Amino acid sequence: MMRTLLIRSLRVFVLCLLSLPLLVISAGPAFAQEGEGGLRDIPPKGITVAELIQRFAAKEKEFKVAREQYTWTQSVKVQTLEGSTVDGEYQQVFDVLFDDRGKRIEQVKFAPQNTLSRIEITQEDLDDIEKRMPFTMTSDDLPYYDVSYLGQQQEDELNCYVFNLSPKKIDKGQRYFEGKIWVDDHDFQIVKTYGKNVPDLFKPKKGEENLFPRFTTWREQIDGQYWFPTYTKVDDNLHFSMGDVHIRQVVKYENYRRFGTKTRILYEGKEVDGAGGGQKTETK
Repeated sequence: MMRTLLIRSLRVFVLCLLSLPLLVISAGPAFAQEGEGGLRDIPPKGITVAELIQRFAAKEKEFKVAREQYTWTQSVKVQTLEGSTVDGEYQQVFDVLFDDRGKRIEQVKFAPQNTLSRIEITQEDLDDIEKRMPFTMTSDDLPYYDVSYLGQQQEDELNCYVFNLSPKKIDKGQRYFEGKIWVDDHDFQIVKTYGKNVPDLFKPKKGEENLFPRFTTWREQIDGQYWFPTYTKVDDNLHFSMGDVHIRQVVKYENYRRFGTKTRILYEGKEVDGAGGGQKTETK
């Protein structure tokens, strides 16, 4: 989210679905959620920490590839608040689909007039929504992060291993996640993420500050195998040099559907078999 010192603007892109109850999240590093137990300082069972990290990172790589084969709907709402009063709002609903050539596209379904006056959208915000709020920690990402084991914690009915992540270094032009992840002790997949995307960006000559909020992302099991992100929540105050700006955002991912390949098998001009949905091919 960017704010220029000269024109007092903040840039932010947020996804929200108001039909779900909003959970209160502290802007600080320590917070508690309903259904969340205390952090227990005990080691993993039957596996070393190093083995556990390698195992969940391998599962995350599988999940990341699998999610690329799905379509879904994202609901969007942006709000800035002055005290308890909403003083600007942006909404959008779009489907994440594939075109006839199998290329990923976004199809807008709902986009009323934008009434935001103090915020805009930066490319970094868009990239965060697409890539880093639904965060994955794959085996390809491990070399770039310091991963430390914190203990075990109950999340509703799940027992989770908790890890702290921080980038080993910040390369120019690159952005990273910094915070905590919760890994289910049964499926060895991330089920919750809490933190922020770094670094914050500054352009002193233009008087710009591009700050980013803390967020929490929850996942749910889809098709009985992988844990997909379904809900991201932010309720944060960003501390700019000219004053704080209160932002509220929610990301809702729903209607996950696998995009498969449908094969039509023809024998003497008649279809004899077929399965799946999506792209079509013919075999004679």
